[in-house]
Amino acid sequence: MSIEDDVALLERVPTLRLLGGTSLRMLAVGVEQRDVARGDLLFKVGEPADAAFVVQRGSLKVSADDDGPSVVARPGDLLGELALLMPMRRPANAEALEHSTLIRISRSLFQRVIESDPAAARRLRDDLAARTSQIASEILVAGAKLSS
Repeated sequence: MSIEDDVALLERVPTLRLLGGTSLRMLAVGVEQRDVARGDLLFKVGEPADAAFVVQRGSLKVSADDDGPSVVARPGDLLGELALLMPMRRPANAEALEHSTLIRISRSLFQRVIESDPAAARRLRDDLAARTSQIASEILVAGAKLSS
């Protein structure tokens, strides 16, 4: 894929779209492409997470364990968003449901891009704060329902 194709894909990701065109272009220049065969794990629970992935083609099942609930990641979905911001371990497995192609964004690349664009960093901070506030509200509502 060309850099323009990668920028167009990254623009489809709500979190990354906040960066703006210049920063997305910087990201697109530094990303790596990763292919995963059907049935292979992209990552597994407990592994160190130093990057996030955007699905280009294919689909992956994301679940904390084989018996628990899962979600299917499809083109344009971002996997491992928090790994872009801080060192952590993977909280889930990601298994390819079919041959899949992903863009790998390393934490170090993402942080260099953010450091070079303070306005983009502020937009990301504000978005994360709003999402965190929404999640906290939802937890309070769910807790109140369980207590009744």
